Amino acid sequence: MSATGLLASYEYLDSTVDAIEGLRKAGFKVKAYAPYPEHHIEEALGYGQSPVRVWTLVGALTGTATGFAFTIWTSMEWPLAVGGKPMISIPAFVPIIFEMTVLFGALSTVIGLFILSRLPNIKPAVVYDPEFTAGRYGVYVEAGADRVAEARKILNAQEPIELREGEGEDNV
Repeated sequence: MSATGLLASYEYLDSTVDAIEGLRKAGFKVKAYAPYPEHHIEEALGYGQSPVRVWTLVGALTGTATGFAFTIWTSMEWPLAVGGKPMISIPAFVPIIFEMTVLFGALSTVIGLFILSRLPNIKPAVVYDPEFTAGRYGVYVEAGADRVAEARKILNAQEPIELREGEGEDNV
C-alpha cells in the first residue's frame, strides 16, 4: 500500500495552525513550512523545549571533570613543591577547570545542534513550494490510501489556497 502525500498552501497562520492541530488529533504525521520561525506552528506540531541544552550541560560537566582530572594528574605526575603548598591545590586549578567547562560546553552545543537538526541534510525535502518563502504557510501530510479522504477533508476545512496530491514525498 503506497502512501499519498498532500501538500496544502495557506495564506493565514490561524488556518495553518488549525489544520495542523486537526491532522495531529486524527493521528497523522505532519510537516509544516513557514516563511519565518513561528512559535504557534511549533506548538501545534507538539515541539517542546530543545534538547540541545542537555548536550550543553553534559559537555560542560565533562569539561569540568576533564579539567579536574587533567590538573590533578599533571600535579601528581610532575610534582613541584613550592612554599609548602599541597600538591593538589584547587584554587590554582580553577582557571583551567573553568576554561575546560566553557570549551567542552560550547563544542557539545555545536555537536548537539548538528545532530539534532540532522545536518548536513543529504536528502533535501522534495515537497516544497517557493511561495513558502514569500509569505504562505504549507502543511504536508502523508496518508495511506484508506485515510487520504480524511486528511483531505481536514485540510479543506481550513480553505487552503492550493492543495496538491502525489505519491509520498518523492512525487509531490
